[in-house]
Amino acid sequence: MNKRPTTAFIDRGAIRHNYLELRKRLKPRVRVMAVVKANAYGHGDVEVARTLADAGCGFFGVAIPEEGIRLRDAGIKGGVIVLGGLFPEQMEEVFEFDLTPVVCDKESALLLNEAASRLGSLKNFHLKIDTGMGRLGIRPSETGPFLDCLKGLKHLRLEGVLSHFVEAESPEKGFSEAQIDAFKGAVQKIKERGLDPEFIHMANSAAALCLPESRFNLVRPGIMLYGAYPAKRLSSEILLRPAMEIKTRILQLKTLPAGSPISYNRTFVTRRKSLIATLPMGYGDGLPRHLSSGGEVLVRGKRAP
Repeated sequence: MNKRPTTAFIDRGAIRHNYLELRKRLKPRVRVMAVVKANAYGHGDVEVARTLADAGCGFFGVAIPEEGIRLRDAGIKGGVIVLGGLFPEQMEEVFEFDLTPVVCDKESALLLNEAASRLGSLKNFHLKIDTGMGRLGIRPSETGPFLDCLKGLKHLRLEGVLSHFVEAESPEKGFSEAQIDAFKGAVQKIKERGLDPEFIHMANSAAALCLPESRFNLVRPGIMLYGAYPAKRLSSEILLRPAMEIKTRILQLKTLPAGSPISYNRTFVTRRKSLIATLPMGYGDGLPRHLSSGGEVLVRGKRAP
């Protein structure tokens, strides 16, 4: 620790436990892509990837090439999938560092094929189908035209097809089931064209737990690996262990009378004479401002607002 007392402690054993608990619920043929984007949700991408690789995980999902490069520079093997798409100036990085890009439109496919041709390479990619999120990916109705375009791109190989859920954690499954049906339809079109992508994946943390028909042969857990449930109701489905603990020391104690507002916007007002502790942490430590009206801390093992 440095002299500042505010420190995040990451329990690698908890991350391994959460991965293995999910692994127990999957058929042997179903692989796992651990999502380690955004520095593994703040838990340390290299350290998390090493922990999960040791536990048997062979795929890692990142948002941008820079995150994948960081893993490669640290010696992480296995598949590294860039989920967030590519800009033209990032194309050559996926070759240099053996990253697998997700292609979201014909234009990106053309640019990737051009880069592969220039480098004398054959590049695997995953195709994203937009089944309802409305963000990246081609619509299911565009699958045929995309495949027509792909015929002429001799330096690309379709390794995987994926989509992403809008509300897999919701108890109302209607929209998620419609997404699954749309995705299956797009995959069927792909196979009817004589292509047989090795990996079909759609399930995020919530879907991996409560929508077994979405698991296909690869799942993409993110938040659950770090011990957080996508929804409270899913806590009955699997026992997760929180991987992060933030510790600090009280910087100041003061006593304020009843009716005293505390901090911005007076979201908390004392109802009685109260002992107030100020902690040396804030935005820079990832502490959400809304906790000022509902968060809790442990002080010597006892909860305090």
